[in-house]
Amino acid sequence: MSQDSVTKTIGVATGICLFCSLFVSVAAVKLRPRQVKNQRLDRIQNILQVAGLAGEEGDPEALYQERIQPAYIDLKTGQAVSEDQYQPDQVESIPAEQDLAGIKLRPLQSVVYQRIDGQTMARLILPIQGKGVWSTLYGFLALEEDLQTVAGITFYEHAETPGLGGEIDNPNWKSSWAGKRAYDEDGNVVIEVIKGQVDPASSDADRQIDGLSGATLTTRGVDNLIQYWLGENGYGPYLKRLREER
Repeated sequence: MSQDSVTKTIGVATGICLFCSLFVSVAAVKLRPRQVKNQRLDRIQNILQVAGLAGEEGDPEALYQERIQPAYIDLKTGQAVSEDQYQPDQVESIPAEQDLAGIKLRPLQSVVYQRIDGQTMARLILPIQGKGVWSTLYGFLALEEDLQTVAGITFYEHAETPGLGGEIDNPNWKSSWAGKRAYDEDGNVVIEVIKGQVDPASSDADRQIDGLSGATLTTRGVDNLIQYWLGENGYGPYLKRLREER
């Protein structure tokens, strides 16, 4: 057969494609356990960060096991469910008029995390998610022990534009959330991410967060997801129950 024949060219190309496909498939299977482990470690590190434990010495896994306690809840009722009853894959459609976060589906149950100091809950860490510009934002919002004050926020997965919406990863912006009022005395959500900069002299400064410069839609997305998850269709019933039990 001629070295320049079409048949041979196609045969060589097909062989290379098959070899590469096989190599990629084997690599994906072999690396999957490591990927799952790294994803779990990343989530743990983000939880420790908003829990205020990121600076602690020692193995993150051990610190998580020692200081963080997961709690499984029914989102509609706010009541606790046992770990055996927890079914994270059960979801329901969100009516369009209620879907501030733009996620379309929400789980019927969720897991939240409590930082335990001694026998006392010092912080409550809530998983959050919502639509940005180019991606769904996944993160955690932490509340102080009073369940009214923000302790911290972090996003561990998104695909927003670097330098614009991607500024949700900026440590300075994330640190600006600490100490802000999430709720008023009646349990109403009052925190908001505004367009532009917060006026320190404003009476609302203690509940407002600076918007992201040049990223109006991402700013709006973050505000919407916070309003949703802190509201009555998110963790509102659970937080109400915790306050009433005090």
